Amino acid sequence: MSPLRKVRAVTRKELRQIGRDRRTLLILLFVPAFFLLIYGYALNFDIRHIALAVEDDDRSSSSREVISAFVNSGYFDLVETITSSPQIAPLLDRNRVRAVLVVPAGFGADALRGRNTSVQVVVNGDNSNTATTVIGYALGILATVSTTYEIQARVGSLAGPLVTLEPRVWYNPELRSTLFLVPGLIAYIAMLTAVVSTSLSVVREKEVGTMEQVRMAPISPLEYVVGKTIPYFVISIIGAALIVLAAMLLFELPMRGSWLLLVASVSLFLIGALGLGLLVSTLAETQQVAFQIALLISYLPTLMLSGFIFPIATMPAALRAITYVVPARYFLVVLRGIVLKGVGVAVLWPELTALAVFGGVILALASLRLRREWA
Repeated sequence: MSPLRKVRAVTRKELRQIGRDRRTLLILLFVPAFFLLIYGYALNFDIRHIALAVEDDDRSSSSREVISAFVNSGYFDLVETITSSPQIAPLLDRNRVRAVLVVPAGFGADALRGRNTSVQVVVNGDNSNTATTVIGYALGILATVSTTYEIQARVGSLAGPLVTLEPRVWYNPELRSTLFLVPGLIAYIAMLTAVVSTSLSVVREKEVGTMEQVRMAPISPLEYVVGKTIPYFVISIIGAALIVLAAMLLFELPMRGSWLLLVASVSLFLIGALGLGLLVSTLAETQQVAFQIALLISYLPTLMLSGFIFPIATMPAALRAITYVVPARYFLVVLRGIVLKGVGVAVLWPELTALAVFGGVILALASLRLRREWA
């Protein structure tokens, strides 16, 4: 047989094998297109629709012009109007706004008379990249406003701009990217390891033939799922604790909140991740397929659709809708809230509830799927 015929024979055999393995074929065809869509839409460094609150202590036509300049720029959305500085902290703690514009009393009179004046922008610094961009936008807007007032007041000999910006960055004054990236890495590593490790557990028993013995044992699918989850949960919680401690020692990650709440939050997140891995293991027939599926549903959503690197607000509406079923989205808010802001359950209860619901639903689905296999 000639080498060419041998190559053709191997090619035909491989094509038949790929055709029989429909799941692998689906992954090979679906993943590249899926990656293109996700990366194409999610990789967007332009930030729009920044939630803005305004404290207008001047209440003049000039202050309203400054506020209009921010809103009409296309970068900021006015979502809240406040009357005093103590109202700023709750808005930033609950992530209702990303920035607060404070116009001081006497701003309009000073600007119209050619006297130097300033406005303040308070920025949430838990995401250093976004905070830097927000300050850049504010500087550009105020530079335009300052030029307008300089022309009106006929002053061109000032050493600097007539209207200046006083940025105040909360939670991360130095805008250290480490404080933004490390919590995301904690969520990413914990999710990836938990899902992949448990996704192989049930499949392994299918491959070695011990699943038949388990089916004959006097144990319910739910009991089997819980029993499978506990060992991996203990290992994962130890691993997560080591990750957090290493981040604090090596990267100077602060701890401004409750340790007990942090442990509870990590536990809720891991329960959902472990349940997701078990659900994958009930769907796959081989460890190779289980590994591929687990990697796909844990790696990509946690990295791209959780707000870890790219702001969710910049994504199209369809992708924003998908992010609501990504547990890392809620876990990142909780983790940054506890570690950087020092807030408690009163602020974080919506995200904690979402994590608890996700974990319960996923474990229930895994047990139902296993019950169908045992029937």
